[in-house]
Amino acid sequence: MRNVVILGGGYGGVKVLTGLINTTLPDDVEITVIDKNPYQSFKTEFHTIVAGTKADIDVRTQFPKHDQVKYEFGTVRAIDLQERAIYFQNRSTVVYFDYLVIGLGSEDAYHGVPGAEEYTESVQSFSKARKAAVAVGNLPAYGKVSVVGAGLSGIEVAAEIRESRPDLNIRLLDRGGSVLKAFDPKIQAHVHDWFVKNDVEVLHYANVEYVEKDGVCNNGICYVNDVTIWTAGVQPHQLVRELPFTKDRFGKVIVNDYFQVPDHPHIYVVGDNASSIHSPSAQLAGLQGEQVALVLSDILLGNEPRKPKEIRLRGTLGSLGKSDGFGNMFQRSVTGILPRLIKSGILWLQKRH
Repeated sequence: MRNVVILGGGYGGVKVLTGLINTTLPDDVEITVIDKNPYQSFKTEFHTIVAGTKADIDVRTQFPKHDQVKYEFGTVRAIDLQERAIYFQNRSTVVYFDYLVIGLGSEDAYHGVPGAEEYTESVQSFSKARKAAVAVGNLPAYGKVSVVGAGLSGIEVAAEIRESRPDLNIRLLDRGGSVLKAFDPKIQAHVHDWFVKNDVEVLHYANVEYVEKDGVCNNGICYVNDVTIWTAGVQPHQLVRELPFTKDRFGKVIVNDYFQVPDHPHIYVVGDNASSIHSPSAQLAGLQGEQVALVLSDILLGNEPRKPKEIRLRGTLGSLGKSDGFGNMFQRSVTGILPRLIKSGILWLQKRH
C-alpha cells in the first residue's frame, strides 16, 4: 500500500483530501488524515466563538467518509523525515507515509513581548477560542477587553464582542495610523466609522511593551483590563519551524511550483506554512490544496504531474457583526450588508464541502 498522509484537517488539508477522493484513486492507495479534532473547524469564524454569537456546531463539520480514507486524531509530537513517520504525544501510534501533505496552520507570534503568551487569549485554534469565550462570557457588566492587533482578525473579534456584549468596554490597539492598512481608504473609513458609532476605542500607533494579568502597557501607559486578546501576528507551526527545510525570512517553507519541498519531493506544504507571494488566508490554503490534489493524483496514477496554474485570489471578506461587513471582491471595494451575506454564504458552502 502507498500511504498519503495529510497532516492537518484545515482548509488546505481538506481540499487535498476532497480533491483526491473525487478522482480515481488507485486501489493500492490509502489516505490518512491527522488532526487534533475529530471534525473540521472553520478558523475564519473563530471570532464568533469568542464572542458567543455562534455555537461550536455552527463553525465545524464532519470530515468526509471514504473507503480508502482513515483518520487519526491526536496531537503530533514529531515528524521523522528519515523514517517517514509521524509520532504522537501520549500515544504509541506511529503513522508512516509515502507522501506527506503538511497543512498545520499557524500559531500566534508574540514578538518577544513579555507576558503576552502567558496573559493573553488567542483565536488561533478552536480550543483557544473556546477558552477566550469563557473569559469574555464570564465578564461582569462594564468589564474591560483589550484586543491587541487591528488586522482582519482583531477587527472581527472586537466587532463581534461589541455586538454580543454592548455593556463591555472594548479597546483595540492598532500598530499603524489606520485600521486595516492593507485595505483601501474606503474600507478603512467604513470600519473606522463603525467603531466610532459602536463605541469601540481604537488606539493608533500602539507599541505594546508588556502584558500583565490585568492590563496592557502601551507607549508608557498601562491600561487596566479584564481580558486581553492577542491578534498581533502569526508564525508557522512549531512542528514546521523544527524541520530542517529551507525557509524564507518569515520562517515559511520554500516550495517549488508543485508545492513540494525541493529536497523532499514526496512532501508538500500548503497554507500558512508555505512561502508565498500572497498573504496567508483560508482562501489561499484552499486553492493550494486543490492544486496539490491534482499533482498528487497524477503522480499516484503514474502520470507526469501537470504544472499548477498561477493562483488568483478572489478577494478578502470581513465581518462587523451580523449585518455589516467589508471586502475586496473582483478588484472592487465593497462595504455593508452585501460582503457580510457573501461571507455567510461561503461558510454555508464550506460546511457542505
